Amino acid sequence: MTHADAHGDASVVAALFAHNTWANLKLLDFCAQVSDAQLDATAIGGYGSIRATLSHIIRAEVSYVERVSGTRPPRPLAGEQPPSFALLQEVARWAGDELLQLALSARKDTIVREREQGQVCEYPLASLIVQEVTHATEHRTQIATIITQLGMEPPDLSTWQYMVETGEFREFAEGEGDA
Repeated sequence: MTHADAHGDASVVAALFAHNTWANLKLLDFCAQVSDAQLDATAIGGYGSIRATLSHIIRAEVSYVERVSGTRPPRPLAGEQPPSFALLQEVARWAGDELLQLALSARKDTIVREREQGQVCEYPLASLIVQEVTHATEHRTQIATIITQLGMEPPDLSTWQYMVETGEFREFAEGEGDA
């Protein structure tokens, strides 16, 4: 077991957002290989079809960035038509990078203030960051449910799998890994 100092460090936030982006991209990669009929499948209690939910996840991440910084991706997800998987992946990477920077800049007193149609609302940036991660996780889970109901095995989006795929998780015989 390792010990961190009493103040923690930014690597925890970076890991959280790296996993979120990885999970989005892994799910997009998987879904790019299924049929249009499968992409149009839904489940009771979910947001909508797999295709609509994927688009919703990425559009929401862009909207979180835009609310705080006004920044948009170089190639935005425009219109009502379903975006291509290539564009969704590009925008997912962009949003992941931008959200990480926002999360790293968030302090407990950082307030987001929005004005729209004569109304003003404000809330902590830290809470918006929590919303982003829980929102994406919830909808990825809904998509995994639909995939399972279609008789397929969804991709493993767990943090354990992330650690295995990125080389963070290592196994060795007892005594081998000691410094």
